[in-house]
Amino acid sequence: MTFTLSSPIGPILFLDDVENGQLCLSALFITATGEEPPPVYLDNGEARPVSLAVHEDATVWRARFTLPADRTSGYVWNGDTFEVAGDLTGDLRLAYVSCNGEEVGDMDREGSERNAMWARLRAQHRQQPFALLLHGGDQVYADEVTLGHELSHDWPERLPRDPSRAALADLRRHLRTGFFARYAALYAAPELAWLAARVPSLMQWDDHDICDGWGSLHRSRTYSPVGQTLFSVARESFLIFQHATTDGDLPARFADPSGLHLGWRIHAADLRILAPDLRSERTRRDIMGPGGWAMMESEAPKEMQGHTLLMSSVPLLGPRLSLLEALMVVIPRMQKYEDDLRDQWQSRAHRDEWRRMLRLVRDMARRDGHDLTVISGEIHLATRATMELGEGLNLNQLVASGISHRAPPKAWARCLGVLASLGEDPLPAHPIRIQGLFGQSSRYTAERNYLLLERASGTWSARWDLEISGMTQSLAL
Repeated sequence: MTFTLSSPIGPILFLDDVENGQLCLSALFITATGEEPPPVYLDNGEARPVSLAVHEDATVWRARFTLPADRTSGYVWNGDTFEVAGDLTGDLRLAYVSCNGEEVGDMDREGSERNAMWARLRAQHRQQPFALLLHGGDQVYADEVTLGHELSHDWPERLPRDPSRAALADLRRHLRTGFFARYAALYAAPELAWLAARVPSLMQWDDHDICDGWGSLHRSRTYSPVGQTLFSVARESFLIFQHATTDGDLPARFADPSGLHLGWRIHAADLRILAPDLRSERTRRDIMGPGGWAMMESEAPKEMQGHTLLMSSVPLLGPRLSLLEALMVVIPRMQKYEDDLRDQWQSRAHRDEWRRMLRLVRDMARRDGHDLTVISGEIHLATRATMELGEGLNLNQLVASGISHRAPPKAWARCLGVLASLGEDPLPAHPIRIQGLFGQSSRYTAERNYLLLERASGTWSARWDLEISGMTQSLAL
């Protein structure tokens, strides 16, 4: 599906890093071919956009500039003034979203219905501004980009035999067009566009930003010429449209300048945000590869004050999945969901790796003078979980999903709740408990939602905005 660009798109703000008391920012723009966006005007000069990528009928641009990280400031573009609540030093508000789309027909949905929760988040910012907008995965649903090309239309079920270089090049062009259309449509939506021009975003991808179940599919599919072409285009699009960058030009927050994995970290005043990449190095046996583990193990021993937010695109704390995985062996109709369960930390295929991550996070959360909270998405439900750490301490996990993906049936939420009631303790003496949100009768809430994270006088709390039930009461972290 193509996208018709009727007017320039942007600015879309991204936080490159926090350095020397400054927000290092990038602003993304999309214009028709032959048009160049005006400069970004600042108190101390201007930032002129440079071209990042060229498509058939459009060009993607980026302008880099800095704003203060200790107060509200702003910039001017195309005659409009955009205020940025950039103070990361005192009281602040962050928003967390995930799952911005659906697997089938997302490009055809009516805008006000699709973006209803974005409109509510925009209203929240107008009431009390956000300093940052965190996106925890599935920012786009690219599952349908493979349709319409002879090499990929039936992938991964069918693998074409020995495709030629010319055919793969044509597939790459087809996929680039599909990814561009989806990102452009998202950023043209007025509910998101208004917010994204004023609140810097930080994003980490999950499977639908590539395709459903990427990395949990069989190796013969992902390492085929079609699979590798798809991953290459998805990764290029992820860097451009979710980070306003390209290979060889990654901002300093990325742990690996070469980009073999795309995990990143932000250090601000009494706040660290860690976002490991759970897709670039993923296989059916490993969620993270050497690069991802190197990043996490280098961050774990650092002496920090304040709070760490760990963005795990799939929930780190969850129920035992071995029962569901065993059912899939004997019920053929359920086998199509095998990759969905294998995506999870709790899959029996990842049991040892899950324990390794839980031990690492446990030790980080136990450190004196510092707290840690896991934030996740992916499951299209809202919930929270705790893991006992001993000595009266608990690790909190907050799950907010999805901002525009419609909720699954309540029966599925109840089914997961029954599974969660069985309990789970992958680490001895550290039981995991799935707990419902305040005001909800079940462990999982089947409503569209987003999460608010607030720091007041050094103390953090969280609230969910649920589409039907409304705003929950605050949860102290």
